Amino acid sequence: MTTTLERDLSNLANVDEVVTGASPYEPLHVQPEGNPPKANVDPDTSKGWIKRMLPLVRARKGRFAFSMVCSVIALIGQVAVPRVTMAAIDRGLEARTSPISTFIYMLIGIGVVRAIFTYVYRNNLYRVAYDLEYDLRVNMYEHFSKLSFEFYDRVQSGQLISRANSDIRSVQMFLTFAPLIGLQMISFAVAFTLMMLIHVPLAIVALAPLPFVFLTGLRMRRLMFPISWMVQERMAGVATIVEENVAGARVVKSFAAEQIQVDATARAARRLEWAQNHQIKVRARYAPIMENLPRLGMAGVLLYGGILAVNGEVTIGTIVAFSIYVVMLQAPFRMLGMLMMMGQRAAASASRIYEILDTPAMVLEKPDAVDLTDPIGEVAFEGVRFGYADGPPVLDGFDLRLEPGETVALVGRTGCGKSTVARLLTRFYDVDEGVVLVDGKDVRDLTIPSLRHHVGVVLDEPFLFSSSIRDNIAYGRPDATMEEVRAAADAANAHEFIEKLADGYDSVLGERGYDLSGGQRQRIAIARTLLVNPKILVLDDATSAIDVQVEDQIHQALTHLMEDRTTLVIAHRLSTISLADRVCLIEGGKVVATGTHAELMRTEPRYSEVLAHISDEEQARRDAVTAEEAARAEALTGGDL
Repeated sequence: MTTTLERDLSNLANVDEVVTGASPYEPLHVQPEGNPPKANVDPDTSKGWIKRMLPLVRARKGRFAFSMVCSVIALIGQVAVPRVTMAAIDRGLEARTSPISTFIYMLIGIGVVRAIFTYVYRNNLYRVAYDLEYDLRVNMYEHFSKLSFEFYDRVQSGQLISRANSDIRSVQMFLTFAPLIGLQMISFAVAFTLMMLIHVPLAIVALAPLPFVFLTGLRMRRLMFPISWMVQERMAGVATIVEENVAGARVVKSFAAEQIQVDATARAARRLEWAQNHQIKVRARYAPIMENLPRLGMAGVLLYGGILAVNGEVTIGTIVAFSIYVVMLQAPFRMLGMLMMMGQRAAASASRIYEILDTPAMVLEKPDAVDLTDPIGEVAFEGVRFGYADGPPVLDGFDLRLEPGETVALVGRTGCGKSTVARLLTRFYDVDEGVVLVDGKDVRDLTIPSLRHHVGVVLDEPFLFSSSIRDNIAYGRPDATMEEVRAAADAANAHEFIEKLADGYDSVLGERGYDLSGGQRQRIAIARTLLVNPKILVLDDATSAIDVQVEDQIHQALTHLMEDRTTLVIAHRLSTISLADRVCLIEGGKVVATGTHAELMRTEPRYSEVLAHISDEEQARRDAVTAEEAARAEALTGGDL
């Protein structure tokens, strides 16, 4: 009967056989499930926010124009109703020169036509609005994917989520309702013209209050913009706290800090409540004025029109028609307050969206960048200087060379820049000075997808998606066969525990894979990298969350697997150093000593001090892993151990 180790080695051989064909870089072709955006936001930052949105509207100008034509026809029918009613009263009821049934049929016909064209234009207009929302979301996420790690280091995820959801919805709502209200203003112009044709003085009396409505709206507009910005910003703040509470639920509970987080959420919610209440107060102060001033026109029509009717200067039908027109004209002005509120909120939201879209990516691919194909795995850092944001340099005069197939461990105190080296190799960041070379080529001269295809990274904190285990392992190669997925899982010593799950490789993981232990998550992350079969491998403390027994098994697997690839090991544990052919000690942002573990122990006292420090950290980490496993076991057994 074969031993576990022999079976692992056999499976590892299978991995090499199965994934050998994946080594040459080939762009990953994934069939898109959705349509690409038809247009992008205008990049000219000197233009107003609406003008920058116009390319999205112009991309749908046919449907938009058709809906506008249909809406105009519907509005013509709307403004024709008072005129037909006036004729029905004057000619059908008073003078009796025409049968009343004729006017009834006309009103029914107008109603049917209006219903049809209103349905058509609303349906098309809303489709345009939601298409715009779709384009904005895709544009936002595409830009998210291009932004550098430096951007995500300083921006809260809740802010991004808010801008990609509530801010886009605010813009979409305005772009939907603004044309509708604009069309109402067209009906106002047509109705006013018809009123002037009927009786000029009475028309002036009816519309006399409307200039005051406009002035009130301007005042409301000036007050609403800063408040709308504040509301959106504080909504994003609440979203950030909620997102962090959900993502960090285990940390919150482990420190019994639930009430602290509830209080923090309550404070953010109160700040949002204050801003929203202030917004409502402004609207409550000015909206009633805007809605009710037109009714003074109704009173003027009844008073002045009644006097004219008594004197025989106008007919009863004229007064009724004017009354209907005044009521009809109130609708645009009732909606004007809402439009201004929505407009200011949309302007604030658009500004927040543009802040993201106008943020340039710091790591860019050159137009003449070439693919990295069939690398031999030579890596070199020459005179590298790098610091995060405006902070001090983390690496300063850093020099390191890895020969093809060599395994090098980086050792140093916490914060010395070990993980930074890996991030520069994969171009998560660009160096401030110096150069990073792969096969003698500057990584800035290579296409980013091909570079990251050949440089596989296993991070110390594995991130798993809320999908099946099979999909998580095949994340870098969605077209991988089940045989390849199993072989990679075997190599990472994950196959055995996966098979014990209820649905095996089809088991769907919970949030970030937290329904698995730290060691299980790490092994799946290792399998995910191994399936891509990179020529250069970076292990950033990849066994930090794994117990000693499983770590030994994985080390045996990795030792065999690293034979034909260049490996950079970010060592935070003494056991990890044993994987390396050579050890480099980092201090002061540069390599201060290099050699085998035994050589450095004999000749470099600083190395011994660092190892002693690492030993203490390792023991604390092991205690934490043991506590986690014990807590999981207790949770599974209900405490009956």
